[in-house]
Amino acid sequence: MVKTQELNIKTKGNCDVINITDQVVAAVTRSGLTAGTVTVFNVGSTAGITTTEYEPGLADYDLKAAFEKIAPENARYEHEETWHDDNGHAHVRASLPGPSLSIPVVDGRLTLGTWQQIILIDFDTRARTRTVICQMVGD
Repeated sequence: MVKTQELNIKTKGNCDVINITDQVVAAVTRSGLTAGTVTVFNVGSTAGITTTEYEPGLADYDLKAAFEKIAPENARYEHEETWHDDNGHAHVRASLPGPSLSIPVVDGRLTLGTWQQIILIDFDTRARTRTVICQMVGD
């Protein structure tokens, strides 16, 4: 079985961290998948998907501070020189967690740890609606 569902996630941009665990769980439940894998994929090159403990200290401060150290917003980026835009840092940041995550599904449940949630981080410079594809493969 292969089933694909699209999630539309509204973001604020600027390192907005959004817990999408419940939406992914709902997609897996709707699919009827009991054993297999769900791949969660962000469509686009300025947002990433990963897991973390979704709590205010990490979501609102620590992750943003870490990404600012790695790829500062106000640094010079060749991307911006090429395209005359302002989001070179967003592309660099998004490449670090990457656009997708695969999670095993056992007995119809995602195999996430107690304090592990799926997050979408929108690094771009503006609010938008992100398209996230959940593709379930298995039985």
